[in-house]
Amino acid sequence: MAISKEDILNWINTYAQVIAENEALLTDLDAQIGDADHGANMNRGFKAVLTKLPAQEDKDISTILKTVGMTLLSTVGGAGGPLYSTIFLEMSKALANKEEIDLADWASALEAAEKGVQNRGKAVPGDKTMIDALEPAVAALKEALAQNISLEEALQKSAEAAHEGMLATIPLVARKGRASYLGERSAGHQDPGATSTFFLIDTAAKTWAKRNTHK
Repeated sequence: MAISKEDILNWINTYAQVIAENEALLTDLDAQIGDADHGANMNRGFKAVLTKLPAQEDKDISTILKTVGMTLLSTVGGAGGPLYSTIFLEMSKALANKEEIDLADWASALEAAEKGVQNRGKAVPGDKTMIDALEPAVAALKEALAQNISLEEALQKSAEAAHEGMLATIPLVARKGRASYLGERSAGHQDPGATSTFFLIDTAAKTWAKRNTHK
């Protein structure tokens, strides 16, 4: 089953709601190892995104994602702004001129996002960053493609992998970002960026599976 541009818009709208609902959680996580602004910054950015989406309804998927990325770049402070902007801009490039996408397209787009974030932030898996949720999600999608399983199952496996990656940041010592200044004291805390990244991937899985179930 294909993922339409309407599904993409629904995913972004729903993610904005998830971020709003979890602003306090993200802020609390960031207060433990960062600047205590991740929740507020993300919520501000996606509220701005919501104001732009109505004008994107007749655009292709690439244009929609580019608009999200550029809006986040101009409205989200801290490290999250450039990194989340990179996610959406790299996905936009990977999905140029697409009106709908399939599982292979989504895997390619998320992999492009991962590489973009790594290039920008210089983080690798194990550094206690959003990469720790993003990398296993991409790996799960690739494995799903190789096994030729359904879109819904692939999305679920990707979300589960991102969740495991998020939880795996708890014992890690941060090697990148503001948290790295704490050294060993950063261990024992869940990374806020990995958490918001899990929400991004989990929201895609839930909204798209629900949509396809109703078709």
